[in-house]
Amino acid sequence: MSENTLVGSLIIGQSGGPSAVINCSAYGVIKTALENENITTVYGAAHGIKGVLNDELMIMDQEDPAELERMLYTPSSALGSCRYKIADPDVDDTDYKRILEIFKKYNVRYFFYNGGNDSMDTCNKISKYMSKVGYDCRVMGVPKTIDNDLAGTDHCPGFASAAKYIATSFMEISRDSHVYDTGMIILVECMGRHAGWLTAAAALAGLKGDGPDLIYLPERDFDMDAFLADVKRIYNEKKNCIVAVSEGIHYADGTFVSEAKTSGTDGFGHAQLGGLAARLAEVVKAATGAKVRPIELSLLQRCAAHCASGTDIQESFQSGKVAVESAVAGATDKMVGFSCTRDENGYHCNYELFDLSVVANTEKKVPQEWINEAGNGVTQEFIDYCLPLIQGETGMVKEDGLPRFVQLKRVFAK
Repeated sequence: MSENTLVGSLIIGQSGGPSAVINCSAYGVIKTALENENITTVYGAAHGIKGVLNDELMIMDQEDPAELERMLYTPSSALGSCRYKIADPDVDDTDYKRILEIFKKYNVRYFFYNGGNDSMDTCNKISKYMSKVGYDCRVMGVPKTIDNDLAGTDHCPGFASAAKYIATSFMEISRDSHVYDTGMIILVECMGRHAGWLTAAAALAGLKGDGPDLIYLPERDFDMDAFLADVKRIYNEKKNCIVAVSEGIHYADGTFVSEAKTSGTDGFGHAQLGGLAARLAEVVKAATGAKVRPIELSLLQRCAAHCASGTDIQESFQSGKVAVESAVAGATDKMVGFSCTRDENGYHCNYELFDLSVVANTEKKVPQEWINEAGNGVTQEFIDYCLPLIQGETGMVKEDGLPRFVQLKRVFAK
């Protein structure tokens, strides 16, 4: 055995909002771990870190390998997710003592957390605590977020599939909106609290002549008067106008445009947005007198596995695989990310390890230079960045014309 050899069991948990390919990453971890001689048992935490705290661990070794493979084409979080923020251990170490207790009970020497910004923060805190108390456990973050806002990595698993769905939906909406000889204004609300990557992806539809006329991202302050002037100008020219707008657009003073901004917060204290398209529709209708239709894509953006990107599926699986291989080789307190090139030789993705302390709670936003001067669209640089990511199709199997998703036995450890 080498000096880096560490033998023990592994826990994989999923956290935060799911995606069309989050299970691909989890499957990459599970399959690779099951095949590694240094990993004695593979556990799936039911509902993320809560499953660890509640001692609810599914034994992945007892799942059928062929059934597990269906995770590649199954949306949402097969192991169950949560939005639970553990405290700073210097303030309250109750959760950490419990996690350590569970790790010792099952001889857990590898812990993997599959999620976004807050999940990477959880990883970082657990890693630092285990090191502080002298418990040998390798902790790895496996990225996931359709928001595409994790720092360091070129892009995030889940973003490409959501982007592909959004672009496809805009193409379909565009065709539908041009059916009648009467005018229409359509406002489509896309996810994105502080980062506008998903909303910007609507621009890809423009490559086929069916894209939005206007795009508004939270990276620029929103001006209602300028917005109405844009809409009126397009509508007067074309008797039709399609707008892509991020749920997180805000005024210069930082307040959200969304009327639902005070409806509550998620488990991490983030404002829960929604209702923006309906709010803007009221304003646009009053200002133009036109027929206005608001559309909120909502959860459809993140669970549309039928429209998943083949590139996204492959890269998501590899991120989980590389995480296990790196941890077994001795890495810890890292997140697997992507370093990509786009040039005359095509698109190439390499896998790199990023420090969790750099990734945790840092949001990557759409570069200002990728937004046009008027603040109502994106540049070719964004198209060149995003287009390679949505290539390839899903290998989803269907039965009776419907998707066949994974069905886990969910055998729990005792």
